[in-house]
Amino acid sequence: MIVWLTAVWVLLWGDINAANILAGLGIALLVTTAAPLPFAPFDGRFRLWGVARLVVRFAYDVIVASLQISLKTIRRQQPRGAVIRVRLRSHSDTFLTATAGMSSLVPGSIVVEAHRLTGTLYLHVFDVELAGGLEHAHRTVLEQEERILRAFASRDQLIDAGYAPGSSPRAGRLPAASTGGAARPAGRAPGREEGR
Repeated sequence: MIVWLTAVWVLLWGDINAANILAGLGIALLVTTAAPLPFAPFDGRFRLWGVARLVVRFAYDVIVASLQISLKTIRRQQPRGAVIRVRLRSHSDTFLTATAGMSSLVPGSIVVEAHRLTGTLYLHVFDVELAGGLEHAHRTVLEQEERILRAFASRDQLIDAGYAPGSSPRAGRLPAASTGGAARPAGRAPGREEGR
């Protein structure tokens, strides 16, 4: 963090010299000491194939949604918006935040509320028709969450979310337990939302 803040300071001044680097280092130390970031546990892993799929699909979604909204605007068609509720499958604040952020960055949808305890996102969809209907919009958010999980989640986090471990959706989902929740290995404690 200190290196990053120092680099930003030097770039803002636009001149790489010893004085700017030392001043940036001092300010970075001051900022990180006076206002430290809260601890955010992350016990996931980095899966190269999963990250590649996430980045490529995200770029595709952004481009397609931008073109669709542009055409709708040029044609002066009236959008028919809606707010949908999506209960995410993971139990991690990190993945809730990542899913909310990436969903909001795709034109045509914006997260209007997130419930941390229930793992629920409320999204405004710009146009239901462009989104392919309410069910498709709902499924799109869950697919985005799955791509994020398959890129960064640990094996246990994938299992807790009901996914078979692996970086590809081809790994599939785990069979549902009789209670309607995700199947869990024997002896595994349930997550914060057992009956999702």
